[in-house]
Amino acid sequence: MAEEVQYQSSGFEELILKVRDLEEKNRIMKDRTMLIGQNLVELKNQVTQSNSEIKKELEELKNILERTRSFMSTASEEFSKFARKEDLEILQKQAKLFQPLDFVRKKDLKELIG
Repeated sequence: MAEEVQYQSSGFEELILKVRDLEEKNRIMKDRTMLIGQNLVELKNQVTQSNSEIKKELEELKNILERTRSFMSTASEEFSKFARKEDLEILQKQAKLFQPLDFVRKKDLKELIG
């Protein structure tokens, strides 16, 4: 009978040890779960901040692109107002034919004659 009580007592102690082991494993899992939760919250905050910065940069790039388009449109309109190279060459040829410096003023002509 003493053996039976001792056997039951050791079985009960084993059960208590198993319960304690399970409780310890449960506590460790709970701690790990809490740590994972904290990491997820931190990661979410980092991603949100990064996303916000990317949106700001994208908006800035859109503004720069729009200003560039506007400048290109204005420049294109202004370039159409300039003379073409061929037109300038024609004017240069006409100026060479005319050459006003070769003409004599009336006063200078009278001095030369008289």
